[in-house]
Amino acid sequence: MRIDELIGVYDANGGWRGEASYVVGHLLGTRNCALCDVTHSAVRRKPQWDTMVRNLGVPFALLHRNEMPADVTSAVGEHPLPLVLARVDDHLRMLMPADDVALANGSVTEFEVLARAAADAAGWNLG
Repeated sequence: MRIDELIGVYDANGGWRGEASYVVGHLLGTRNCALCDVTHSAVRRKPQWDTMVRNLGVPFALLHRNEMPADVTSAVGEHPLPLVLARVDDHLRMLMPADDVALANGSVTEFEVLARAAADAAGWNLG
């Protein structure tokens, strides 16, 4: 089965207020989002992230927890954030739960390895 889309959900709210709250909490050591660490440096999105997404060959949407449409909210359920879902055969399925995202330790390269391994283990094809 082919993955048609990947969706990463941050453990943070979007919008200026949500992002400011996250940045302050992150600086104080009270907030952390492993997916944020993978996709962003201190000031902007990592260029390596954009390169990795192009190499994956499937669209990769990034959403904040307050931006999830109903189908994503339903698929996330009670799972802790951040996580990555895969749209396979028009159904959203878990690709990388929070613990797996954390294993990347902020590395785009390691994240790609983990995402590809998770897809292979599930029998899903990327790009």
